[in-house]
Amino acid sequence: MPLRLCAAAMLAAAAALLTAGCAAPRPAPATVSAAFAGKPYVLLGEVHDNAAGQQQRLDALTRAVAQGWRPAIAMEQFDRERQADIDRARRERPRDADYLIAQAGGGAWQWPLYRPVVALALRYDLPLVAANLSRADAGKIVRGGLDRLFSADERQRLGLTGALPPDLVAAQTAVLDRGHCGNFPKAMLPGMLAAQAARDAVMAQALRPYAARGAVLIAGNGHVRRDIGVPRWLAGDAGMVVSVGYVESAPADGEFDLAVVVPAVERKDLCLQAKPGG
Repeated sequence: MPLRLCAAAMLAAAAALLTAGCAAPRPAPATVSAAFAGKPYVLLGEVHDNAAGQQQRLDALTRAVAQGWRPAIAMEQFDRERQADIDRARRERPRDADYLIAQAGGGAWQWPLYRPVVALALRYDLPLVAANLSRADAGKIVRGGLDRLFSADERQRLGLTGALPPDLVAAQTAVLDRGHCGNFPKAMLPGMLAAQAARDAVMAQALRPYAARGAVLIAGNGHVRRDIGVPRWLAGDAGMVVSVGYVESAPADGEFDLAVVVPAVERKDLCLQAKPGG
């Protein structure tokens, strides 16, 4: 098949998947990368310890870049205050992904899984953006609310004014409760909801300066979900977003534009361990 027709076929397949609400569980990387076309914001999720999903994501992203796309790559794995360290490391050793990670990466991540994304950015000289709200800053919000961290002007720029929408509160509460085996401490809920909203709003803000060239977000599936994640904070820009979840089971309708179901990682059942006698 001629290249032009092949590309058109892939775009048609991607459009069909998006329209069908992710009916096909495992679209190939070529189909996923075709869905990036024309989207200023491409949000690529993950289960943090699932190497198979991260490899599928890398394959789709690498394919798009190799075909000429030159987006900025924003990563949850770098806290926003480490941007200067990223930039300095790039000046000192422009192609050394290991050096950049040593200079700017924290200790909470399995960096061998993320090194290929960093290396891709360096190989093609793409902007690499520290996108995350740090654990310390999130803790300030949990303990003292949004005003503990942000000025009124900053809250306005982030869209963090007024009460959180009820549907967002309900969905995020359910996520937090599942993550804590049904034992989430209710007294902490308002602070945790505010902190989660702040993380997503900060990630959205990190993407906006790069919309003209394209911006990719590498983050956990919860952050790229359309119903509760970063798209909620790209006010007015949500139609310019494609959200791809790399998930271990089929998601609910409306969570992602496209879902890639990958084999689940075997893990200990922490909820079972938390039960008496478990």
